[in-house]
Amino acid sequence: MSVISHASAYLVDLPVEVPRTDAVQAFLKQETIFVEIETADGGHGRGYAYTIGTGGTAVLAMLTDYLLPRLLGQDAGRPEAIWRDLHAATRATTVGAITSLALAAVDTAVWDRRARAAGLPLWRLAGGAKDRIPLYDTEMGWLHLSPDELVEGARSAQRSGMTGVKVKIGKPSLADDVDRLTAVRSALGPSFDIMVDANQSMTLAEAVRRSRALAHLDLFWLEEPLPADDVAGHERLARATAIPIAVGESMYSVGQFAEYLTRGAASIVQADVARVGGITPWLKIAHLAEAHNVAICPHFLMELHVSLCAAVPNSRYLEHIPQLRAITRSGIEVADGHALAPAQPGLGIDWDLDAIDNLRTA
Repeated sequence: MSVISHASAYLVDLPVEVPRTDAVQAFLKQETIFVEIETADGGHGRGYAYTIGTGGTAVLAMLTDYLLPRLLGQDAGRPEAIWRDLHAATRATTVGAITSLALAAVDTAVWDRRARAAGLPLWRLAGGAKDRIPLYDTEMGWLHLSPDELVEGARSAQRSGMTGVKVKIGKPSLADDVDRLTAVRSALGPSFDIMVDANQSMTLAEAVRRSRALAHLDLFWLEEPLPADDVAGHERLARATAIPIAVGESMYSVGQFAEYLTRGAASIVQADVARVGGITPWLKIAHLAEAHNVAICPHFLMELHVSLCAAVPNSRYLEHIPQLRAITRSGIEVADGHALAPAQPGLGIDWDLDAIDNLRTA
């Protein structure tokens, strides 16, 4: 039987691989929250979520004090039933980042166990729409980098076969943003995709102003120009610019994405599997976007999102930000600028368990 007989959680701190800055913050470290489950038939699953520097112990407390005890005795082959039960039990703290991250750590462990039991990689079990996904690079585009450094990094990404790069914007001077992006566009040519990310740093008026100043650069998307809870502002901005508006990394429920899509406030959705509560709601968001003829290009976590992108037909790009190399034995497989869907059963992440144990902090 696939009845859950044991569940545990722990925290691992990972330093960032390179300095990462944007218009509002720096990526301090990756607090990685793991959940492991065992079933009565000898099966197991491992899932995870993360923060970028704060709140990891709060997520861990939510798991150990509230969620994990409810897992015991539940059928690991029924992720929807488990997710619904845990969500209902924490209704007083949803929708919220701490609860969503905790739910995600459990849900990804349950899906890992389910896929292993079926002998299938996650992407096949969840839909199997495609076996590879184009990559775009973010590591070359941080806000503290000079125009020359941006160009050097973008050319490196282009040489590797990638067809897109993301550049952070939100410099105090609009002219600086224009100069940085003009340098990248001039170096890469007209057919290369350039995404820009403002990290919720702008007012509507400033976002309209900057989008007009950048319109001639043929940008692939403008990401998080406004605070994520300003749906009306994004709706008005989408009507004021021809640049596609991308949102989602700072949203925590299916309903938030539904509101954006219904109002035409997002041209691209960027659901983060950890922040929306796991694979179960992520797939719903992806299919909701598909019903609105909108692409999904998830935020971060490329090692897990490669499988989810391969599962659904409307995935367009996978974000390239390596962050798990310190605790994995091998990374995602890349060919001609595409991430290949993993072949092994489960989530498809090649964890280094000794390295994980050495980095445990709680």
